Amino acid sequence: MKLISYLTFDGQAEEAFKFYEKALGGKITAMMPHAGTPAEAHVPKEQLAKIMHARLEVGDQVLMASDAMVNHYKQPAGISVSVNVKSAEEAERIFNALADGAKAVTMPIQETFWSPKFGMLTDRFGIPWMVNCEPAS
Repeated sequence: MKLISYLTFDGQAEEAFKFYEKALGGKITAMMPHAGTPAEAHVPKEQLAKIMHARLEVGDQVLMASDAMVNHYKQPAGISVSVNVKSAEEAERIFNALADGAKAVTMPIQETFWSPKFGMLTDRFGIPWMVNCEPAS
């Protein structure tokens, strides 16, 4: 079994995934708008260029997303995407990349009693993130 986070955006899925591709060092393997698919006839015209499905691969991990249908978007609440890395340097790099234009930095990246580097933020797209460096064993 593999659990995969699926994010929903208010029309910025493509922009967000291009940002995450760079910030996380991944590769977008799917970016499908409604236009040109069998769903095309069933969505409003203003939705055709919006993303029906996106997939980003980072190592052996996957993050997926889509744009919400017009007037159906809800801001994420009660969740965070958690990124766990092995080095403090990588934690800082990813945190700083995601923090570019962030709506809020909830907890700046810093040492904690459980981690050499941990930080929390809500990125420019409204997605909450936690970046954690695994402690040395």
